[in-house]
Amino acid sequence: MNTSTQYLIHSATPVLFPVIAVIGASIRSARRPGRRLETWQRWWLTWAGVGAAWVGISFLVAPDMMAHEIGFPIGNPFQFEIAFTNLGFAAMALVLAFRYPEFRLMYGVGYAIFLWGAAFGHLFQWFAHGDHQPGNTGGILVVDIMVPAVIIVLALLDRRRGAPSKTVAAHPPTGATSIA
Repeated sequence: MNTSTQYLIHSATPVLFPVIAVIGASIRSARRPGRRLETWQRWWLTWAGVGAAWVGISFLVAPDMMAHEIGFPIGNPFQFEIAFTNLGFAAMALVLAFRYPEFRLMYGVGYAIFLWGAAFGHLFQWFAHGDHQPGNTGGILVVDIMVPAVIIVLALLDRRRGAPSKTVAAHPPTGATSIA
């Protein structure tokens, strides 16, 4: 395999997760038109969670490879921290895909702070240091910007639609007791 093909494969891998979300949500929402917005939110959150888990696990089991993909020195301690940050966002996304829809907007905002900060870092490394590694300027840059933006837009559309707002105190989880 030539270097251009390898670069394309490594660069495009992160884009697979949003592509799967779009395909799945399109098929599913065509079958359930009355729940289109909820379907899109669930698919985006699910695949954002799977993507974040993939990144987190990759940073834990193959930190040297991930550092190389980004263009950072091998053995950099950021890898361990990034692994658990991604695993935390993965866990939240997978829970919010099926429960607590009132927290989806805040998840999107938190994820945006993390990923848009990462995107800024990728751009800085690209322009200041010429870092063109596939994990720095490839599909990950698109995903870092697009995924939180889509999650935020879908959550805002859901609120605008007038979805009933729930609060944790008004609707405690199954088995939980209310303080009031």
